[in-house]
Amino acid sequence: MKCTTYPFGTLGEYKYADIISVHSGKWIFSKHKKRNTWETQGGHIEEGETPLETAKRELFEEAGAVDFDIEPLCDYSCVGYFNGNDISGNGQVFFATVRTLSSIPEYSEMEKICFMDTLPYKLTYPIIYDLFQIAVMKKDELENRK
Repeated sequence: MKCTTYPFGTLGEYKYADIISVHSGKWIFSKHKKRNTWETQGGHIEEGETPLETAKRELFEEAGAVDFDIEPLCDYSCVGYFNGNDISGNGQVFFATVRTLSSIPEYSEMEKICFMDTLPYKLTYPIIYDLFQIAVMKKDELENRK
């Protein structure tokens, strides 16, 4: 699998929306019910949804976020397979500052969330390493605005 990042809004034909989120200065990671790894929130864009609408929906479904600010971070393009599935396609990544969390909905694919100071050791998707570097810069920029 090969993934490349791009400035936000440059690719088009988006298949995925992903969110890198923080709450009280800590990164929020989600653990899928069927995997032993951590991931950021995100998923497939459903028919009729914009990437931003998908990002907001996924942030609630996978982290229980109900009150947050969300803004563009970057685009990415992936080519290749992951766990036997072709995941080739373009995605948009958003950065969310979460103020209020509720419980993760029962229908969610996620088992739980965890708050971390750094990247967890076991990640589901390797592209997170590249995205995280961009998110750290965004987090620093937002903290410096205060």
